[in-house]
Amino acid sequence: MTERTGPAPAAAEAAAQDAMRRLAQPPSDGERGAFFTSDLTVNEFLLVREAGFRPLGLVLGSSVYHVGIQLGRWTKNQELTKLSQAMYHARELAMSRMEAEASALGADGIVGVRLDIEFKEFGSDVAEFIAVGTAVKADGADPGPAGTWLNNKGRPFTSNLSGQDFWTLVRAGYAPVDLVMGSCVYHVAHQRFTQALGSVGRNVEIEPFTQALYDARGLAMGRMKAEGEALDAEGIVAVDLRQHGHNWGGHTTEFFAVGTAVRPLRDDHVIEKPTLVLGLDG
Repeated sequence: MTERTGPAPAAAEAAAQDAMRRLAQPPSDGERGAFFTSDLTVNEFLLVREAGFRPLGLVLGSSVYHVGIQLGRWTKNQELTKLSQAMYHARELAMSRMEAEASALGADGIVGVRLDIEFKEFGSDVAEFIAVGTAVKADGADPGPAGTWLNNKGRPFTSNLSGQDFWTLVRAGYAPVDLVMGSCVYHVAHQRFTQALGSVGRNVEIEPFTQALYDARGLAMGRMKAEGEALDAEGIVAVDLRQHGHNWGGHTTEFFAVGTAVRPLRDDHVIEKPTLVLGLDG
């Protein structure tokens, strides 16, 4: 999978203009009381502010994508590489457009990023890929030796962490770098009739199926890890490994791995001890 390079200049400019129209008064660096929108909960909003960041606005990116078909041998376990690339590229477009909106607002990062897929009724192979999150600006938060909260690609950091986890991460001396992901669309071979017949009435592992799903997960995880390493991150937190059947039938599935790559802000990482809270209810 390739590194996200951002949308084409014309698409990036259009996304920025859309963001400026949608958000009535985007805040400048010196403003404190500017109006913002956010999908953060009340607790998340307050903790993000406590971490030294202020929300600028809800940013999103969208790509309506035709996901084609790929033929393969139905008796063989194999990755459907064209479909893997299509699913990755569609998410990449949505992510890049969301990042372009955040950049147009002067954001340092995006927290609480969600990636959703919605197949449309007007085409069984047509899906909308959506990326949405809250753009934030550093407001007293120390970026450490790097001197900036932007990642090493010069773009706002992205993260799927909740407001609570983001607060904990920053307070403990780490910074999010980017949302990294890996995709693998895999075809699981059909059982031959004699194999299926031999399993009737028995508790037995179907080893080819086990190996196929193991390999597919490994490919998705490996691609996510490679993205994190390319960013010079120390590691990846909040990894979510999902399996989607989409509309491909029972023997084709996508494994999608996503998480937040992080870097250290300082050498010491002090984790605050939890505070004991006693409820007053009877």
